[in-house]
Amino acid sequence: MHDDRTLVESRLKRVLDERIRPAVYPESVPLEVAVWNAPGEPVPVEEGLDAPTEPIEVGARWGAPWGTSWFRVTGTVPEAWAGRTVEALLDLGFDENMPGFQCEGLVYRPDGSPVKGLNPRNQWVRVAAPAEGGEHVDLRIEAASNPVILDYHPFRPTQLGDKETAGDEPQYTLARMDLAVLDEEVWNLVIDLEVLGELMAELPVESPRRWDILRAVERALDAVDLQDVNGTAEQARSRLRDVLAAPAVPSAHRISAVGHAHIDSAWLWPLRETVRKVARTTSNMTALIEDEPDFVFAMSQAQQWAWVKEHRPEVWARVKKAVADGRFVPAGGMWVESDTNMPGSEAMARQFVHGKRFFLDEFGVENDEAWLPDTFGFAAGLPQIIKAAGSKWLLTQKISWSQTNKFPHHTFRWEGIDGTRIFTHFPPVDTYNCSMNGREIAHAASNFKDKGAARHSLAPTGWGDGGGGTTREMIAKAGRLSDLEGSATVTWETPEDFFRKAEAEYPDAPVWVGELYLELHRATLTSQAKTKQGNRRSEHLLREAELWAATAAVRTGFTYPYEELDRIWKTVLLHQFHDILPGSSIAWVHREARRTYERVAAELEAVIGAAQRALAGEGSAPLVFNSAPHARDGVPAGGARTPAVLGETALAPRVDGGYVLDNGVLRVEIDAQGLVVSAFDLSADRETVAPGRAANLLQLHPDFPNMWDAWDVDEFYRNTVTDLVDADEVAPGEDGVSVRIVRSFGTSKVTQVLSLSPGEQRLDIDTEVDWHETEKFLKLAFPLDVHAERYASETQFGHFYRPTHTNTSWEAAKFEACNHRFVHIEEPGWGVALVNDSTYGHDVTRTVRDSDSGTTTTVRVSLLRAPRFPDPETDQGIHRFRHALVPGAAIGDAVREGWRINLPERRLAGSGSQEVLPLVGVGQDAVVVTAVKLADDESGDVIVRFHESRGGRSRATLTVGFAFDDVTVTDLLERPLADATEPERDGSRLRVSLRPFELVTLRLKRA
Repeated sequence: MHDDRTLVESRLKRVLDERIRPAVYPESVPLEVAVWNAPGEPVPVEEGLDAPTEPIEVGARWGAPWGTSWFRVTGTVPEAWAGRTVEALLDLGFDENMPGFQCEGLVYRPDGSPVKGLNPRNQWVRVAAPAEGGEHVDLRIEAASNPVILDYHPFRPTQLGDKETAGDEPQYTLARMDLAVLDEEVWNLVIDLEVLGELMAELPVESPRRWDILRAVERALDAVDLQDVNGTAEQARSRLRDVLAAPAVPSAHRISAVGHAHIDSAWLWPLRETVRKVARTTSNMTALIEDEPDFVFAMSQAQQWAWVKEHRPEVWARVKKAVADGRFVPAGGMWVESDTNMPGSEAMARQFVHGKRFFLDEFGVENDEAWLPDTFGFAAGLPQIIKAAGSKWLLTQKISWSQTNKFPHHTFRWEGIDGTRIFTHFPPVDTYNCSMNGREIAHAASNFKDKGAARHSLAPTGWGDGGGGTTREMIAKAGRLSDLEGSATVTWETPEDFFRKAEAEYPDAPVWVGELYLELHRATLTSQAKTKQGNRRSEHLLREAELWAATAAVRTGFTYPYEELDRIWKTVLLHQFHDILPGSSIAWVHREARRTYERVAAELEAVIGAAQRALAGEGSAPLVFNSAPHARDGVPAGGARTPAVLGETALAPRVDGGYVLDNGVLRVEIDAQGLVVSAFDLSADRETVAPGRAANLLQLHPDFPNMWDAWDVDEFYRNTVTDLVDADEVAPGEDGVSVRIVRSFGTSKVTQVLSLSPGEQRLDIDTEVDWHETEKFLKLAFPLDVHAERYASETQFGHFYRPTHTNTSWEAAKFEACNHRFVHIEEPGWGVALVNDSTYGHDVTRTVRDSDSGTTTTVRVSLLRAPRFPDPETDQGIHRFRHALVPGAAIGDAVREGWRINLPERRLAGSGSQEVLPLVGVGQDAVVVTAVKLADDESGDVIVRFHESRGGRSRATLTVGFAFDDVTVTDLLERPLADATEPERDGSRLRVSLRPFELVTLRLKRA
């Protein structure tokens, strides 16, 4: 037989495009359309429904950027259509290639009840089936004219990302607004041909199955009368029945399809628009659930559920019913799909606390899975947090985006820093927006790394990023793929159903130890510095507010602000979403975030101030409050006391120009250019700075990645660097015992103050940058005379080691990495820590010196970037950073100094005899208390959370500073753990034994 594949396949494409698809709606009549353009921000539904409208014609322009237009669409079903299926086709000016990224709408009835959402891949609204002739149609559309930010020429700077700069030019042209007859036979013929055509294209040319499908498709096309598609569709479908009925082979890969709509809580749209995106998507999904008995939809992010409940009660009622029916599934158990690299220990824990508690309170649903399909890598401390929250599984597909190395597993157990293992799945379909296309299904089966040992994978199915969700076409395709020869099988299942089957069939799944590093989007550790600073500051203010409010409540009867702290925590958690905290959203999002963090700080400062005032009493005697988990200058951790008298620091001129700082512990030489040429540890008789090098060196790189400007820094940025060594000024600081350095470069300016605190073995570096560069990357370098093959970076509830070398492609790919409060470099017996108050990105490299064959290990802090997409003004303006170099630091010193720089002491005048004892004291510095608070259930019980911080085993005694009846080990949600070992009690003392990095939460019932 001659090979006519190309001929038949080309015929199929043209006939589908030009004849069959247009016949899905064979008859139509125009609808009448009127519009009201809401001034300013979106209005309540009732106001939009009642607003006066003016006629608008198809073809008219509408929709200023970020505007809202309320359309009224009316018409009458023709008498001749009685008994047929009638739908409204409502095209607001859609581009089918941009679902979720342009204009959208939510359709209402005149009484305000929601019908469904409109988006480029979902433009229909069912009117009646069967219809009655003369039936009146009256629909209202709340239409959002969201501008296209990520266009066909992506990553170009645009002013459309903020309503303050976007202008008012209409963005869209009103397209088809019709009543139409739906021919369901033709619609099904389209699905039949799409499924078979897509499957055929993925099968080997030599496969008999491919040729069976080809011949069947050819026979079906022969049966179609191109002048009467509707009259011949049934006959064409009959010629496809046999090939569609052929069952899958027993060894076929098995796909659990989960209805899904990944909705970024903010990204190329502001938070307020996400509220409406969620309403549109949930309206669509609840409608689809009513029509499709096998369909199951899962939605993560408790914050988004809370938005529906608060802002769209009419939609919420439908969602609650679908949840009760088991068809609309709460997933993930987190407040948002957060970044997991940068959130601190407590914040990461609270993501699960607030997420899981919302689903438990609203629906009685306990999530066993963490659901993070789009997060930019996963910190090594996360497995323990997932387990401590009562969950046991993790799903993500983002690691498939890595540029350099292919991850070796799709299903495996992920081991964190403490040894906790979490059963983890990466969907081999390599997308969280699966559309049931044959190419996707075939890729999932062929790509699956665990063939021969496992057979199950999951496919999150539906349009996402900007929402939209699953469509009826996807469901119809999935139905045909449920048991089809040549294809993987597809079944609609919940995440829980999938994980139970996958874990049962793969009990000996392989283990991956350490972080899940995404070899992409590394610059998200630096972009939008003020957002990151706001997050870090908010996390530590929340710690202080809980600590002092709890202490004051126990000591003085102070009213603990449960509701206020709960609300603020949820605000901070929301802003840890994986496109807000990473700095990859539009200007509007980050402008609002800055204002939100300012408000959060003011509220928390008020709580802290009121609680400390209650504790201090009235008077004029100085009192120092120490919020850090380690004693400081005689003030206990979590307590307050009259400050100790400290020593002095000397400042002297340097012989060769510059200055010498000396506090008897550390001697620092700053040359005439303001560079640190020596940091000498006097007790160890050892130099910190590598020979011939200078620390505190600002370095400027060009920074223009190949794609994804705010997200990416490509390794070639290192090829070009400018050392900023010229100083405008090097002089004593205002206090007379510090050094002030001013530098200018480009259109920017840096002012630094270097100082030594009396008796402390650290060099404090305060940096102010007035930043006005474009597409540049600013680093702060510290070349250290330390030989180390690995270094430690703080992560949640501990630290994680990375190599300093690049032996393999896996190590070389980590040329930019994340730390929390510290990076620590050590050779046996002596180390150096670099601590910070708000930066996350860094790099560590090593070279061998020709002069003495010694090793120079260089730590560089990432300070600022200046990408132009999606925010063309990223990071422009004034920024302030605090760092400290700690020579001679062991890992415990790094932990302590990291906390110190983020939790400066607070001084308050109070009663001279007043001393505030800690609620809980820990007699072992390796054990760090991360939270002291009152229980969330408002019982008045005290919650204490702590962990081993140095990576070793530890025994510690906790001294409880109040009367208590009982102690219980709990999970993060403050529920008793049945299998936990209770602490040994001796009066007010509790003895605990901890594994390396082990996390423990205790609940103390007050007497």
